[in-house]
Amino acid sequence: MFEPVPLNLPPYPFRIKQEAETNYIFDDIRKKFLVLTPEEWVRQHFVRYIIGEKGYPKSLIRLEGGLKLNSLQKRTDIVAFNSRGEKILLIECKAPSVPINQKVFDQIARYNIVHRIPLLAVTNGLQHYYCQIDFSSKSYQFIESLPFYSV
Repeated sequence: MFEPVPLNLPPYPFRIKQEAETNYIFDDIRKKFLVLTPEEWVRQHFVRYIIGEKGYPKSLIRLEGGLKLNSLQKRTDIVAFNSRGEKILLIECKAPSVPINQKVFDQIARYNIVHRIPLLAVTNGLQHYYCQIDFSSKSYQFIESLPFYSV
C-alpha cells in the first residue's frame, strides 16, 4: 500500500480513504475515487497546482486521455485546453522514485507528435521541467516556470 510522501508542490486537502489494504484518492476532475499509486499522487497534486496556482480552469482539463501512436494505444496524463477547445498544455507525470531523464522527455515528445501542443511539462512531484515548442521553426526552449493560464 502506497503511503503518500511530501512533494515539491503545495500541500492540498485531498479526500483519501482506505479499503482493505488499498488507499484511494478522490479525483475532482473525473469525480471518482482512484487507487492511490505514487504516480496518481503526483498527478492529483499537479492538477491542483495548475488549477489553484496557475489559473487553469478545472472544466478545461482532461486526465488520462487516450491517443494512438504507431498503432499502439497510449495515455496522456494531463491535457489542458483553452476556451476555444485547443490543446495548450501537455503534462507527463511520473512517480517520485522515477528520475526525470531523457527517456521521460522522449516519451512526452512522442506523445506530442500526435497532439502538437505548444507547452509541455514533465514532473515526478519533486522536479518539474517546462518546455515551449515552436512548431513553425521546429524548435523548443526550456522555461523556468509554467505560465499562467490565458484565454
